[in-house]
Amino acid sequence: MLRKLALWVGITAMLALGWSAWYAYTPTGRGPFPVEAHVEPGSSFRAVAKQLHALGVVEHPLAFTLLGRLTGQATQVKAGSYLFEAPVAPTELLRKLTQGEFLLGKITFIEGWTFRQMRAAIDRHPHLRHDTAGLDDMGLLAELGIEASHPEGLFFPDTYYFDIGSSDKALYLRAYHAMQQVLQQAWESRAEGLPYRTPYEVLIMASIIEKETGVPEERPRIAAVFVNRLRLGMRLQTDPTVIYGMGERFDGNLRKVDLATDTPYNTYTRVGLPPTPIALPGAASIRAAVNPEASRVLYFVSKGDGRHHFSETLDEHNRAVARYQRNQP
Repeated sequence: MLRKLALWVGITAMLALGWSAWYAYTPTGRGPFPVEAHVEPGSSFRAVAKQLHALGVVEHPLAFTLLGRLTGQATQVKAGSYLFEAPVAPTELLRKLTQGEFLLGKITFIEGWTFRQMRAAIDRHPHLRHDTAGLDDMGLLAELGIEASHPEGLFFPDTYYFDIGSSDKALYLRAYHAMQQVLQQAWESRAEGLPYRTPYEVLIMASIIEKETGVPEERPRIAAVFVNRLRLGMRLQTDPTVIYGMGERFDGNLRKVDLATDTPYNTYTRVGLPPTPIALPGAASIRAAVNPEASRVLYFVSKGDGRHHFSETLDEHNRAVARYQRNQP
């Protein structure tokens, strides 16, 4: 009798081990796939197993819970969002959960965007938690702990990946610290004799360069024009600053009356840099601002193909304007 019992126990144990091995390494899950799952911080492994079962990722939540405890991985699950595109074996599922192979959100801030455009992109992103919703710009800066009087230009334009469901505050701070790092590196490597008193003035200049040309190789020469004008006390006379100062009044057409209407950003009526950046400058424009081309150019005019003709004298500039803007020989 005891032999028979031992035999049955042995057979049962072997069957259990066989089933366990089969279960552990066989993809299961009824879906429908793909499935997104979000593991909240502090969730118990049992709760995670039940959640994944409800989503159709785990077929046997009790067996999955036991597997996690037996392997010691039940306490190593990382909170975050996960994507399951097809049935997955429990051992592979445990690996994903403990190594934090999160489903990542993605957002891109374009060089030359204004802060208003950046904030609109953040506010409408479906995978962010919008903790700053309802705050005005100054309230947002205060919430982030950023000591500044204006948000424009403070955030680095780039592509950012983030855990789905994370706070928009974390994203703002990443972009802010990225800009501070790029700006500080540029400030430390700046050429001698530039007419900037602070890194913030570099940021202002870089934003103007960013808006004036989309041609990478032109940026150092564009920078040379504005740096030379600052040195001589000439007005910068750059349209993008006027447009920025007009705000919502700008309808797509810049008129002579707009150039003559004074605002803090009108560089046709005021000498020097505007009070703040006018856009999000990229790294190339920042580098150009601190290392402009060694040139005596003071003027430039669009050729109509995205590029510019540069001139050292007003006479040469007027001839270029006649040629490229007025179609005169």
